[in-house]
Amino acid sequence: MNIQPIKTELDYEKALKRLEVIFDAKKETKEGDELEILSILIEKFEKEKYPIEMPDPIEAIKFRMEQLGMKQKDLAEVVGFKSRVSEILNRKRKLTLEMIRNLSQKLNIPTEVLIQNY
Repeated sequence: MNIQPIKTELDYEKALKRLEVIFDAKKETKEGDELEILSILIEKFEKEKYPIEMPDPIEAIKFRMEQLGMKQKDLAEVVGFKSRVSEILNRKRKLTLEMIRNLSQKLNIPTEVLIQNY
């Protein structure tokens, strides 16, 4: 086992290639331990090098509505009036704290996503 920190793209590519080779290693074996450590190093490098930003709150709501097969009238039950839903989805009205709580609970969207500026 020759594990080193992943500092460059070349290190990253080498780590990925090695990961492919030992991917099916059994736990509690030498290769299994290497797989576990290598996975942690790769994940750390990816988080630092390729961070994933949180989605836009309105786009997250629209996406979740699509996933659940919801229409604007269905969302009115969560945020209030149908006209309010239209204003929110068209970015003419900001989400209130109560709306954020309801959307988070009913649509299972993290509050961290909904409280962002848009």
